[in-house]
Order: sequence, then structure tokens, then C-alpha cells
Amino acid sequence: MGKDLNLDQGKLHQVGVVVDNATPINTRFVSKNPPAISDYVLIEHNEGFVLGFVEAVGTRSLTLSAMQNVYDPVVLEKLFSSSSIDDVYFECSARLIGTIDQLRIPRLPPLPGSRVYHAPSELLADIFGGEEPRYVRIGVLAARPEVPVYLDVNMLATRHAAILAVTGAGKSNTVAVLADRLSRINATMIIFDFHGEYVGSGIAPGKLNIISAKISPWTLSIQELMTLLGVERRFYNQERVLRKALDELSNREEHGAKFFDELREILEKISNRSRIRREEAVAAIALQNKIDNLLDRYSEIIDDGAPDLVSLIKPGYINVVDLSRVDRDAADVVVSHMLRVVLAERKKHRISGSSRIPFPVLIVVEEAHILAPRDEDTLTKYWLARIAREGRKFGVGLIIVSQRPKNIDADILSQANTMIILRIVEPSDQRYIQAASERLSDDLLAHLPSLNIGEAIVVGPAIRIPALVKIDRFEGGFGGSDIDVVSEWLSLSKQEQEGIDINDLWSSML
Repeated sequence: MGKDLNLDQGKLHQVGVVVDNATPINTRFVSKNPPAISDYVLIEHNEGFVLGFVEAVGTRSLTLSAMQNVYDPVVLEKLFSSSSIDDVYFECSARLIGTIDQLRIPRLPPLPGSRVYHAPSELLADIFGGEEPRYVRIGVLAARPEVPVYLDVNMLATRHAAILAVTGAGKSNTVAVLADRLSRINATMIIFDFHGEYVGSGIAPGKLNIISAKISPWTLSIQELMTLLGVERRFYNQERVLRKALDELSNREEHGAKFFDELREILEKISNRSRIRREEAVAAIALQNKIDNLLDRYSEIIDDGAPDLVSLIKPGYINVVDLSRVDRDAADVVVSHMLRVVLAERKKHRISGSSRIPFPVLIVVEEAHILAPRDEDTLTKYWLARIAREGRKFGVGLIIVSQRPKNIDADILSQANTMIILRIVEPSDQRYIQAASERLSDDLLAHLPSLNIGEAIVVGPAIRIPALVKIDRFEGGFGGSDIDVVSEWLSLSKQEQEGIDINDLWSSML
């Protein structure tokens, strides 16, 4: 910063003049050649030049301003056929960011008649720039493609963030860009990948570690087992019997069978010796049935010999946990288990200096509205809330990603200090985001439905001032882009013409 004294006012390009009703927060000005919405202007002020973010631009006519309630198309056409281009001017609104030396909001508004200038790109490049590795590039200013935008890595990783948008607006691309660039500074990231978008992708070449969602039941907590078994909190008899069986299992000196075989054996003994306590016997039998259902439902991910998922995390890698083959309950168990152990290990490292995770971790949770819903308790929701509140102190950062912000738990979303908000159309989603972020003004909110693909409003401590950013396009391949349906149909038609049996193709995929 500190460019105020170096600005040559004679070389600045004037774009307008301040009119009345200005405040220290918002200023109106008129222009014949207006800046674009989301561009930046410099406004004369007795405290020095003040930087403003252009939030609205509207047209006005001198002729129509002088003639009230004239709406007859014939009259209007005659009026404008004889008027010149000088009849039209623009009325603009700019939110004041602050003085350009310290970005401090002025105490007084700019005076009427103060000149408004186009903010030099060199000044904006200084504001939005940053030196690697402490800053990473995310894109360019939408109104100034020549100005790159960088994010403060420490603020991004310790103060938490959210990436929000409708489907197809560029959430996955944003995650891919961040992950790819953070991998260059040896960042350790965990991405919980719901749809397999990053598995086999081109992000972080040589530094991508795929973790299969295979769970050893020996490593799970009682709550995680209850979720997989479908034991709800209201089934208190089943919970009590399950706790008793697990205590007996943990006290065995030797384990000669698989976890669920031993657990079923213990439950059968409990049911046989509990005939006089009918409710305990019924609960034990119900749990045996639920074990059978669990093994049928989750046979692909239950593995007694699987290592603890956390032990598979590689430092300095982008670790992608593949959840594409599991349902919500299993995903809840996998994600909550890893969140729980990561936080515990980071606490242990802070206290004793020794743990399995002696390095900071940045966690990305895709489909956060599914795993941390507003109106339902899940294991992941509990641990996300814990990390959102405590993670900063222990080097556990969080990025939540969602296409339905209003369905995310409000406490978790409000802890995401930096927000990267791409196109959001649903008004209730917009209001929910605004309620969770004090930095999102009404005028910024109004831009959300009209953003183009890949454009985002970025606010929060990871960026010096709010900006409308064109996110860089990730050039490597990943599964977040839309399928070319027409090409696949045409390819399939050719196969049929060549006599390939589609039933055989289908059978070969099973």
C-alpha cells in the first residue's frame, strides 16, 4: 500500500463527479463515461484519495428528468430522435472501501462536486497482489483482467472459508485451482470427494494421494458404529446393550475372528443369559439383525484389516478421500471419523509435540449441506462445528463447499470468514449467506444471480478488500465438468451400427 503520495492526479482519468446524499459508506456520482459494475474508483476526499467499489450503474436522461410521467412511446420516440448523446448520463453508486494508504473508512463523506477517477491498475495490483508462498493466485479482477488476485494462505487456512454456488457455476474448478496451487507450497489437504471428481484428476501432479473409503470397525467409535448399524439415539436399550458388548469385546486378550463375528457372538450370549430381562434380549437380537444388514449394505467398505484412514494421509500431498461409492450414512462415518482423529492428533501435537499429524491440515468438505444439515444432527456436523470453533488454534483449517447454502448448519457457515460465492439464484440461499456473513452487502448480494460461470464475489480476511473475481480455469482434467451427452450418444450409435450388442456391453460393466 502507501501509494497515496505517489499518485499523479494530473495523470488520473476522471470518470465522474460526486453528487449529494453521500455517506462515509456509500457515495453517488454521475458520469458520462461510467466505470463498469465491480470496478474500482478513486474519490477526492479531505483525508486523501478514497477507494470505492462500483456497485450500481444506471442510465438517466436530462429530457425525461425535466418531463414527469411521460410514457407515451410515440412522444418518447420523437423526443429522443431530436436529442443528442449528451442528453444521456449515468448515475453510479460506489461503496467506500477506505483511504488508499491504510484502507481505513473515512469519518466524513466526500463533498458534492468531488472528482471521481478511474483507479489505476497499478494501484489495484498492489492491493490484490502478494508474494508466493504466503499468497496464492486465484484469478483476476472481472472488470480488470490485467490485475491478478491473490489470497492470503494463512487467513484462508486458519480462519476457514466457504465456496458456494449453484451446480455448474464453478465450485469444483475453484477447489481444483486452490488445491493445485497450494500443492506447490507443500500444503497438506484432505478433500472429501462425494462424486469422484478429483480421483484420477490432473490436480497436483505427483502430489495426489487417493484414499479409498475402507473402514476397519476396530477403529470406530461407539457413535460411528451406531450410525452404520442404524441405531438411533431413541433406541436406548440397543445402545446400552451395544456398549456392554463392546466393553466385553475390548477386554478380550485375543481376537480370533472378525470384528462383527465376535460382536455377534457376544450379543448372542447376552440374549441367551438375559431371558429374565426381556427388553435386553430383544435389543441384543435386534442388534444381531442390524449387523447382518450392515454387512450386506457396506461389505465393500468394511475391512477388518484396513489401516486407520488417518494413517494414510500423506504430508505435503492433496489427499482425496473417495466417497463416490458410499451412501450418506457411510460418508458421515468416514468423514466424522477422520475429522475426529485429525483434530485429536493436532491437539496432541500442540500439547506434547508428538502425534501422527505433526503438520497443519486444510480440510475441504464437498456437499457440506448433506453432511452438516441445518435441521438434523449428524456426526460430521458435530465435528465440523468443533473444528470451526477450535481448529484455528491447532492448525486445522476448513473449507466447506455447497450448492445449497441455506441447508448448511448456520453455526458452521458463520465460522467461514472468507467466502467465495459464485452464482447463486435462489433468494432464500442469498439471504442465508448474507445472514452468515456480515461482509456481504445488499448491493453485492444483488450481483449473485447475474454472475457468469467462473465469476465469484470474494470477501473476508484472505483478501484485502471485496472483489468480483474471474476464477482461473483449471487446465488439467477433472470430473467436475459437464458430460458431452451428444458425443456419447453419437459414439453409442456408431457401436450399434457396427453390430455391437448393447446387452453385452452392459453385462461387461457389471
